[in-house]
Amino acid sequence: MEWKHQIEEAWQNRELLKESGYSGAVRAVIEEIDKGRLRVASPSEKGWQVNEWIKQAILMYFGIQPMQTWTLAPFEFYDKMELKKNYASLGVRAVPHAIARYGAYIAKNVVLMPSYTNIGAYIDEGTMVDTWATVGSCAQIGKGVHLSGGVGIGGVLEPLQASPVIIEDGCFLGSRSIVVEGVHLEKEAVLGANVVLTQSTKIIDVSGSSPVEYKGKVPARSVVIPGTFPKKFPAGEYYVSCALIIGKRKPSTDLKTSLNDALRDFNVSV
Repeated sequence: MEWKHQIEEAWQNRELLKESGYSGAVRAVIEEIDKGRLRVASPSEKGWQVNEWIKQAILMYFGIQPMQTWTLAPFEFYDKMELKKNYASLGVRAVPHAIARYGAYIAKNVVLMPSYTNIGAYIDEGTMVDTWATVGSCAQIGKGVHLSGGVGIGGVLEPLQASPVIIEDGCFLGSRSIVVEGVHLEKEAVLGANVVLTQSTKIIDVSGSSPVEYKGKVPARSVVIPGTFPKKFPAGEYYVSCALIIGKRKPSTDLKTSLNDALRDFNVSV
C-alpha cells in the first residue's frame, strides 16, 4: 500500500510532511480510520495484529493539524482535532454531551451517552458507551459490548509496538471498572464494578480446585470481581489489588440472560 510506504518514510524524516503528497497520505489514513476501513489493530488467524504504521500516521496527524478555536456560547474550545459529525447518517445515537474525535470509528447502532471517544478508537455495532465512560486512543471495542457508567478504557499511541486495549464482542464492563495498558478481554467476559486491570494486575481464576493466574488477558466468558492478595514488604505484609475469575457465563442461554444469571449467581455488582 502506497500510504504505508509514505507514512513510514515520513516517520523517519518529518521534513517530508512539508510536501503535500506525504501530508496528504497522513490525512487520507486518518479518513480511512474514521470510516473503519483501516484499524490500529485487527484480528487475524495468528491473533490480534498491531499496525504500527497507522499509529505513526495518527501521531504525525497531531503534528500537521493547526490549532483552532470553536465557540459554542458560553463555551470555547481550542484544539487541533475535529469532532465526528453526521451521527444520523451513521446510525449512531449520540446523547448530549457525547464527544468523539474525528479519526475514531463508530459503527451503526452504537449508543453514546455523555462520554468521550478518542482518535484511533474502533467501536463496533450495537455497543453501549454509558455515561462518563471514556474510550481511549486506539482502543478496540467489539460488537454488543456494554461499557457501564464511568468505565475507563485506556489509550495507547506510544510506544508504537504496544498493543491497544481490546474488548471483544459481547463483553460487559461494570460501573467504574478500568482496563488499561493493552489488556485483552476475550469474548463475552464480564467485569464486576470497580475491577481494575493493568498489565501487572494478577488475574486469578479461583473457580477450580487450584488457582490459575493470568496477566494481560481475561479468558472468554469469564466473570471477574475485584480481589486482594497478601504481599510482603520491608514494612510488613499488606494486601494489594488483584482480579478474581469466579466462574463462567452460561453457554445455555442467550447473552442477556447469561449476563443476568452471571451477576445473580455470583453476586457481582455492576
